[in-house]
Amino acid sequence: MRTYRDLFRAPEYTPLFASFTVQATAQTVSGLALGTLVYDATRSPLLAALGMFGGSFAQMAGALTLLSAADRLPPRTALACTALLFGAGTAVLAVPGLPLPALFAIVLGLGLAASLSSGVRYGLLSEILPEEGYLLGRSVLNMSVGTTQICGFAAGGVLVALSPRGALLTGAALYLLTAVVAVTGLSRRPPRAAGRPSLAETWRTNVRLLSSAPRRYAYLAMWVPNGLIVGCEALFVSYSPHHAGLLLAVAAVGMLVGDTVTGRFVPRHLRERLGPPLRLLLAAPYLLFALDPPLPLGAAAVLLASVGYAATLLLQERLMALTPVPMHGHALGLHSSGMLTMQGVGAALAGGTAQVTSPGAAMAIMAVASVTVTLALAPGLRPHGISTRSAHDGRHRRDGTASNETCA
Repeated sequence: MRTYRDLFRAPEYTPLFASFTVQATAQTVSGLALGTLVYDATRSPLLAALGMFGGSFAQMAGALTLLSAADRLPPRTALACTALLFGAGTAVLAVPGLPLPALFAIVLGLGLAASLSSGVRYGLLSEILPEEGYLLGRSVLNMSVGTTQICGFAAGGVLVALSPRGALLTGAALYLLTAVVAVTGLSRRPPRAAGRPSLAETWRTNVRLLSSAPRRYAYLAMWVPNGLIVGCEALFVSYSPHHAGLLLAVAAVGMLVGDTVTGRFVPRHLRERLGPPLRLLLAAPYLLFALDPPLPLGAAAVLLASVGYAATLLLQERLMALTPVPMHGHALGLHSSGMLTMQGVGAALAGGTAQVTSPGAAMAIMAVASVTVTLALAPGLRPHGISTRSAHDGRHRRDGTASNETCA
C-alpha cells in the first residue's frame, strides 16, 4: 500500500476518513468559539486556553478508567454513540448564561468520552489497513485535520465574529453528522479483544504497555514536547486576539505539509533519522516570540514549527511495531489520551506563565522546555531493531508459550 489510490480502495477506509474529517471540523469550530467566549467573559489568557484545551485534562482520567473498552466494544456503535454525546454536550455549551463552572464541567466530561473515542477509532484503523499501510493511512487522517483546521479556523473565525454561540451550535450539528456517517458507512465488526471492559482490565493493560522501556520513551516523546508546543498555540488568542484564527490556520498548514511529506514520500529507511530533527523543529521557531516579532514573521515561525508535528506520526509507527494487535486500540487510545492531557497541561502552564510575563515570552519559555525534554529523551529513542511483523502478530515466545508482549 504505497499510494493514496490504494489507501482509499481499502474497504471502510473512506467512511472512517469521512467521519473523522467531519468530527475534526466540529472540534475546530467549537474549540475556537469556546475559547473566544471564555476570553470575552473573563479577559484571562489562562481561562481562554483552558476553554479551548481544558477537556484534554480529562483524557488521562479516561485512559485510566475507560480504555479497556476501546478493544472490547463494537467499533461502529462506539463511534456513533460518542459522536452523539459530543453533539449534545456542545449544544449545551451554547446555552446563554451558562455558569463558568458548569461550562468547564461539561468540557471535562466530553474530554473523558474522547479518550474512548480515540482508542476505538485508531484501533479500527489498524484493523482496516494492512501493517504497511498504517503510516500512510494515519498520515492522511492527520492531513485531514490540517485541512479541516485551515478551513475550519477560517470559517470558525467568521462564525465567531457573527456569534460564538452560533458557532458552537454549528459544531454540535457537525457532531451529529459524524454519527450518521459512522452508522451508514462502517460495517458491523466484533470487538478486537474478548472479555468485558473494566477498570481492572484497563489498569492491567496500561501496566503491560508501560512496562516496556522502548514504549515508555515513545509515549513520553509523543506526549510532552507536543503538549508544551500546543501550549504556545493556546496563547494565540491572547497574543493576537484579532489574528488568532490566522495563526491557528497557519499552524494547520505546517502540520499538513509535514504529514504529507512524511507519510507519502519519506522511505522507511530514512524515518528513524528524520525523527530527531523533526522533534527539535517543533519547538525551536517559537523562540522567536521572545522578541515579540511582527505578525508576518511570527506566522512564518508558526508555519515552520508545525511541520515538526510529523515527528509524532513516526513515533506512532514505532509504537505499533512494539505492540501486539489485540492491544492496538488500547495502545493508541493511551497515546491519544496522554498527548491530549499533556496539551491541556501545556495550555495551563503557558496560560499561567503568560499571566505573569506576556504571551510572547511564555511561548518562548515553553519552546525552551520542549527542546530540553526532546534532548533528554533522545537516548531512549535510538533504533530499536525489533521485528515489526512478529510484534504485530504477538508471537514472541517465552518458555515455549505464546506471549502477547514484544521483547523490550
